[in-house]
This record gives sequence, structure tokens and C-alpha cells, in this order.
Amino acid sequence: MRDPARELVERARALAPLLAQHAAEAEQARRPHDEVIAALRSARIFDLMVPRAHGGLELDLDTFLEVGLALAEGDASMAWVTTFYIEHNWILCQFPATFQNELYRGRSHVLAPASLAADGQTEKTAGGYRLSGRWKWGTGLPHAEWVICGGRVERPGGPPELRFFALPIEEMKVEDTWWVDGLCATGSNDMIAEGCVVPEERTVSIRDLSAGRGPGAALHPGPLYRTPMVPILLLAAAMPAVGQARAALCRFKSDIGQRRLFARDLRQVDQPAAQTRLGAVEIQTDRAERLLRQVASEVMARRNAASGEERAGWVARAALTVRESRAILRSIADASGASAHFHHHPLQRAVRDVQTLSGHTIFDLDQRLESYGRVLLGLEPEGMF
Repeated sequence: MRDPARELVERARALAPLLAQHAAEAEQARRPHDEVIAALRSARIFDLMVPRAHGGLELDLDTFLEVGLALAEGDASMAWVTTFYIEHNWILCQFPATFQNELYRGRSHVLAPASLAADGQTEKTAGGYRLSGRWKWGTGLPHAEWVICGGRVERPGGPPELRFFALPIEEMKVEDTWWVDGLCATGSNDMIAEGCVVPEERTVSIRDLSAGRGPGAALHPGPLYRTPMVPILLLAAAMPAVGQARAALCRFKSDIGQRRLFARDLRQVDQPAAQTRLGAVEIQTDRAERLLRQVASEVMARRNAASGEERAGWVARAALTVRESRAILRSIADASGASAHFHHHPLQRAVRDVQTLSGHTIFDLDQRLESYGRVLLGLEPEGMF
């Protein structure tokens, strides 16, 4: 019998070499490569979390993990774009039914960057909201069809409400700001709204999504749509780091068998220090991947029934996998000699990409461990993560 999950993972593994082939060109262009986007669309990678009711595959986090790790072995930047495009379709499938039916009419996915990092204003108007401001970190903007912007809505007598707003890309201005040293190929430019009117049905409460109780939880029967948003976000953001660490380890095993140490005319594979380092990074890589798999498994088992302690633990563990992946790449780079710093060598790009992605606010390990420690002590957690 045909297994859609297995088939999708196999297609992702088959696509990893294409991502690697175009990684340098995409980095130089500072945007995802058109051929890679087209291949991912053809392979239905972006359909992963879209409900079958909209023509999607409706697959769960275990498949998401395998697909993300496989693509990340090819290129961290393109894996980053892809996993977020997938997760953002999950977000869009949490909006009210009227908008979902309109959005997915005639297609099974939408390419939509999303950003909470807003510097702007949101005003309630008749039938909706008026949105103005700038949103940073628009991952995948060069191929965007829609965008998802976060904003605060003032509520009389209460704290502001965080909401997502969906807008067609034609209503937004894009400013080329993505001059960075890592994740260059993600094209994560700024997006600007100037008095855009967003109907009520194109907004959704971020609080509801964070609790796993968005409109999609009632519209779609699968347990995926009752999953809190933050664990899906952290998996999307962590997979490119873990996958690149895995790829670098495989390359290191191969390279040390061929590299000769100039000063001693010794093969690196015969050097005890290289053998020791290989053993260490093998264990580190295995530990990081196992930890991320544990998080995905626990999220699937608990969904929106998870306690605050469990949720804080998931975020802290995912942040730790990224910190570990970054350390693995640096350790391998330290042992790879000056030749690894040429632009054509994938290791230097991997180091820069993972260093950059580790700066995502969700991976601030000090804050995540503090939050986890607070709930372990019975104190109230602070912040949305």
C-alpha cells in the first residue's frame, strides 16, 4: 500500500543534492534559487501540513522532522525557508474557514513568509483592521504569494491582543535589507504595510494558536491542528541546524581519510587527535538529533494537553540542540584546516548559517533555561516562549 509519508521523505532525500548544488549561487543572489523552489513544489513538500480537505497531505510532525532533516543535509538556508513555508501553511489553516476556503481554492499550498517582529500600528475598523508598519525577518519573501504579519490590537480595559493578519503580497512593499553573513539565501527582507485594510476573516488570535485552540482545531479533525504553535515553530527552526551538523559529520569522516597534515606529512586519519575529535562529534551529533526527536515525539503525544512545564522543557531542549549543532560545526571547522574557508567549501557556509539561525529569539538558551527553571520551581513562566 502506498505510504504518503514515506514517499515524501524519500522525495526530500532525493532533493537534498539539488539544494547543495545551488547553495552557493543562492547565497550570492541572497534569495532562494527558482529551480529549487520549483522542485520542492513539484515534490509536494509544501503540502505537508495542509489538510486533505484543501488538497494537502495532512502529515504530522514525525514526517515534518524527517523531511526537514533530509533537506537540511543539502543546505541550511533552503531548509530554513522550506520548513517555515510548511509551518506557515499550518498557521494559515488555523484562520477562519471562509478565508481558508478562499485561499486554498485551486491550490494545495501557499508560499507565505510570517513575522511577529512588528514596528507599526493596528487600528480596528468596520469589518476588520487597518495595518501600517514594518515587519523584519520575512523569510522567503522573494517567492511570496501571501504574507502573515503579527500585530497588537488594543482592547478596552485589558492588555493588548496579539493577532496574525494575512495579506496578499501585492499589498505589501518589500525593502531589500537582507545583507547578512549567514542564511543569506533565505531572502528574509523587510515587508512594509501602509494603511492596508485586513478583513476580520483574515485575522486569528496568536494566543489561541499558542494554546492549540485556533479555528483550525475545530475545522480539521487531525490532531496536528490541535498542536500548540510554538513547538511547531521551534522544530521548523531547529531542523536546519541539526541536519547541517549531520551532513558536516559525514563529510568530516570522508575528508580526514584524504587530508594530509603538511607539517608532519601525516594522514589526518592516522592522527589520534583527529580520531578523538571524530568520536566526540559523532556522540554530540547523535545526542542533538535524539533530543530533537524526543521533543517531536512528546509534542505529538501531548499536543494541547501538555503542561506549562512540558512546553517550557520542549523549547529549552530545542534551543540546546541548536547550541550543540553550532558547537559541532565549529569543532569540525577547527579540524578542517584553512582550505575549509574557501567560499566553494560548504563547511564555511554551514558554520555561518547555523551561527545566524542560532540568533533566533526562540534559541536564546539563557532565557529558555530560565523559563524552564521558573516552571520547575512552580513560578509563572514569562513571555510567549
